[in-house]
Amino acid sequence: MSSSVEDRQEKIKQIVCEILEIDPDEVTETSLFAEDHDADSLRAIEILAALEKQLGILIDQQELVRMVNLRGINAVVDGVLAAR
Repeated sequence: MSSSVEDRQEKIKQIVCEILEIDPDEVTETSLFAEDHDADSLRAIEILAALEKQLGILIDQQELVRMVNLRGINAVVDGVLAAR
């Protein structure tokens, strides 16, 4: 994995942890935001908006169903960047 991908994934993790108000050590690639970290749908929209702003991308709100953990978010962001 290139350092730019790793940097982006680390930035995504920081964004998620800040919005969910959790320690980075508490979240894994597969931990579920709603079930494991008590996130609600408003938090999911906040994450989407923060990603768009900080990464300079547009994410279709229909992708929220895939954005349930870090792995899902990374896949969505990778897809958006690949479609550019």
